[in-house]
Amino acid sequence: MISVCMAVYHGEKYIEEQISSVLPQLGAGDELIISDDAPGGETQRIAENLSSQDHRVKYFEGTGAGVVRNFENALSKASGDYIFLCDQDDVWLPEKVKKVMRELESGTALVIHDAKVTDGCLNEINASFFGEHGSKAGFLRNFAYNSYMGCCMAVRRELLSKALPFPKGIPMHDQWLGLIAERYFETKFLNESLILYRRHGGNVTGEKTGLTQKLSWRFSLLKALARKR
Repeated sequence: MISVCMAVYHGEKYIEEQISSVLPQLGAGDELIISDDAPGGETQRIAENLSSQDHRVKYFEGTGAGVVRNFENALSKASGDYIFLCDQDDVWLPEKVKKVMRELESGTALVIHDAKVTDGCLNEINASFFGEHGSKAGFLRNFAYNSYMGCCMAVRRELLSKALPFPKGIPMHDQWLGLIAERYFETKFLNESLILYRRHGGNVTGEKTGLTQKLSWRFSLLKALARKR
């Protein structure tokens, strides 16, 4: 069973287009979990309307504590053996699930694939997110400079069981999942763009941070990884 976990926050502008790209790739017994960190608005109305039409769409209110906890909430609701992370504003290309599942079913615990970077209207800016950021595997490399982007990731249940609950103070959920996979499991960087990654000015990721904040995050990651041992 596949669970797609989508964390949303005022996602009404793009969420229907994203869901329309996800659902055709899922089977009848799979699910799309939506955790909404700003319930009561248009995003909730859209999600609940889709849920009434398709039993695979399951809507939950988020914690209101930010993106890391919102994804944690979505992941905690997942029932599947294979879990895909999903942002509210991208578009999945048609072969994404099929190609990622091939790797997961072979035993790889975490798969991350490349993405085409676009503007808000899906005009291509860069054909390869990996190429733009020098994304590659390696524990020390990803501890210092994160390559793991959640919207391009899927994991097996055993990795999720190891990674949850998310520790306090970590910079982002995707880096934590990537480091746990690097430390304890097998990862796969799939050099194929399988989503259109919208860069529209309202993205949560990509914001500049200062040196003090970066050092604080790395210290939190070290403490959390030491406890996992």
